[in-house]
Amino acid sequence: MMPLYLLGALAMSLCIAGLIEFQLHNRSLSSIPLRIHVNGTRGKSSVTRLVAAGLREGGLKTFAKTTGTAPRVIDPEGKDRIIHRLRLPSIGEQVRLLRYFASEKPDAVVIECMAVQPQYQWIAEHQMIKSHIGVITNVRPDHLEEMGPTEEDVAYSLCNTIPNEALLITAEDQKPDILKAVAKQNNSQVVCSDPTSVSQKEIDLFTYIEHRSNVAIAIDVCEKAGIDRQTALNGMHKVKPDVGALVVWDLMIKESTYKFVNGMAANDPVSTLGIWNSINDRYGLGKKTCIFFNSREDRPGRTAQMIELTLSKIKPDFFIIRGDKVLKIINDLVYLSPLTIIKTFDLNKKLTKATELLESLPNETLIYAIGNQVGAGQEILEKISRLKING
Repeated sequence: MMPLYLLGALAMSLCIAGLIEFQLHNRSLSSIPLRIHVNGTRGKSSVTRLVAAGLREGGLKTFAKTTGTAPRVIDPEGKDRIIHRLRLPSIGEQVRLLRYFASEKPDAVVIECMAVQPQYQWIAEHQMIKSHIGVITNVRPDHLEEMGPTEEDVAYSLCNTIPNEALLITAEDQKPDILKAVAKQNNSQVVCSDPTSVSQKEIDLFTYIEHRSNVAIAIDVCEKAGIDRQTALNGMHKVKPDVGALVVWDLMIKESTYKFVNGMAANDPVSTLGIWNSINDRYGLGKKTCIFFNSREDRPGRTAQMIELTLSKIKPDFFIIRGDKVLKIINDLVYLSPLTIIKTFDLNKKLTKATELLESLPNETLIYAIGNQVGAGQEILEKISRLKING
């Protein structure tokens, strides 16, 4: 056994090392004049990119970091830098990046929250970032295993990143009272962004489908940072979308053409349905419709939710499901949309099966992809992207 005095010396050394690390981190934070921490259920990566683009356009040297479908650092020129990880993601990554950002002497840093568990969300804000402006995009029923079981629990969990004696900006419209109450406890002011303040003309200037609420939040953040609305929007319209952004592709498979929308990043039922209603109104008039669902083997509950949502609310003409053990779910729910033609293939089938099934759809079908994008989902999207008209 190790002598007690050696154990004591080791403990003392660790305490000293921790204090030194804490002081170095605080020194890094003090050299970043404006720190913006973005949290929420949906839209975190998009809002992070939009805010950073608006600040850059206003002349601020800005670094940003997203943790969405594919984690990225966005430099002051707006260029994406891939984050190569040699181990599993950890919120300690934020500390290392903040130290790097501080060494570059930025005017602002916009960083997406990568924590899910409530206790780590609190640490991310109150120990690591200590933001001047906190953002909570929205509260939706997602990650219920970690933050639930109820939507109120999710709201309180996200509130762990509301800063102290600072500013919270949010477009949350379901549980705003919870956010306001916690902000008041933290002596922080609240700005409620209004999606209707963003015009259709301003939305149409994006090269991809962007949500009004995301743009409204980003405008409010930029204005609080001293950047006027039009300057901020000019920068936002130049932004390179996140990998999970709603980009519309025109596909050609053999002699047929299709409209394809990737909504896999919105993997909760509320957001998925909202996006569907939007794109169906815009592109679906008079066309056949298809939902392509890429499920996850380790989330049977979510798989059942998405199948029920599709058959009860969307009721497409065609429903293609990639997943295992889904036949019983389908048989139990098919009565909700008896006219929907359902086709399935197992997770162990070659990914080219996805494009083969899409090829069987009628000409000009509107295809909406939902479910899981990481891993095989991204590979499927890459294969489908090769069928785009004009590259």
